[in-house]
Amino acid sequence: MNIWTKVKQYPKVGLVILAFVAFISLGMPDGLLGVAWPSIRTGFSIPLDAIGMLLTASVAGYMTSSFMSGPVITRWGVGKVLAASCAMTGIALICYTLVPLWWMMVLLGILAGLGAGAIDAGLNTYVASHFGEGLMQWLHASYGIGVTLGPIIMTLALTALNSWQVGYRVVGGFQLALATCFVLSLPMWNQKDVSARQDEPKRLTDYKTPMGETLRQPAVWLSALLFFLYVGAESSLGTWTYSLLIGSRGIDPTVAGLWAGSYWATFTIGRVMAGLYAKRAGVNLLILGGLVGAFLGAILLIWNPFQVTNLLAVALIGFSIAPIFPALMSGTSQRVGAHFAANTIGMQMAATGLGTAVIPSLMGVFARQISLEVIPPFLAVVFAALLVLYTLATRP
Repeated sequence: MNIWTKVKQYPKVGLVILAFVAFISLGMPDGLLGVAWPSIRTGFSIPLDAIGMLLTASVAGYMTSSFMSGPVITRWGVGKVLAASCAMTGIALICYTLVPLWWMMVLLGILAGLGAGAIDAGLNTYVASHFGEGLMQWLHASYGIGVTLGPIIMTLALTALNSWQVGYRVVGGFQLALATCFVLSLPMWNQKDVSARQDEPKRLTDYKTPMGETLRQPAVWLSALLFFLYVGAESSLGTWTYSLLIGSRGIDPTVAGLWAGSYWATFTIGRVMAGLYAKRAGVNLLILGGLVGAFLGAILLIWNPFQVTNLLAVALIGFSIAPIFPALMSGTSQRVGAHFAANTIGMQMAATGLGTAVIPSLMGVFARQISLEVIPPFLAVVFAALLVLYTLATRP
């Protein structure tokens, strides 16, 4: 009782802690698929590029809930959406392991996407509106913790038990446990609602700009395109690194799983470090420096003079791109204006879902038709395009 009394005295601290936990939970499922995919496609007897079907289904759910995030959170509150999101994701992940046919797993991907989309958009809007760039970096670093744990959990499940199903069940169980935690913490979110100060400066969420007016702004569409390309590249490396290492470069599966995990590990370290110097560096330096480093990492992955170069390249890309997403999110109002920022964030989150499906799926098609070695140059092209587009988006 005394602990709860103290929590109520500092509602924002409690909400921030819950946001960190939520992003850990969002990251864990995203780190599973890349390592599990060779086993999944073997078990269902499906081709290499069939992953696009699952990604598309997941994105359909994700984009739907992202676009609806504003009205849903306004009506039900962030706490209830968090609980429902984790519950839906947990159920979908566990059911992945129970269905006998591939098309059933694809349908469950819609449920998993619905579970992730609304809360992802809602939390990003909340943090961009109420907190600074440093906290945004650290919040997304917690996502990196979750996405780092995913490949490790799946690698252990495959090597120790020879079962990708166990990995999904472990993470699905964690999601359901988190859903329970969010249900129990609902009074904390209600406390936030009733204690809001009336004299605070206007937040991004206070603007009621019509969506139609937002859609007529070229800067809004350019900003959404940045997220489409960036998240497509980020998820592509996470999805295809393991397959590239074991299928084309002859690396032992256990070592490859750990190396794939290094991508997310350095990704997480990069976001933690970015949180320390984000205010001094500014979003432009974080983004431009990250894109240059990622491009050089992709070139190193193409070159590949020694086997250990794969590890160095993957780790460099992970570290370099780490601050880009939260910095892009925090800089939304600078690119499009405060009046359009809240609507734009929802569009950006929907664009991330589309990028997650389209770009890794295209890589899968090219990898099947040509070779898995097409993945590194594909990444280099995307990072180069991002450099050009971001320069255009931020010019005076």
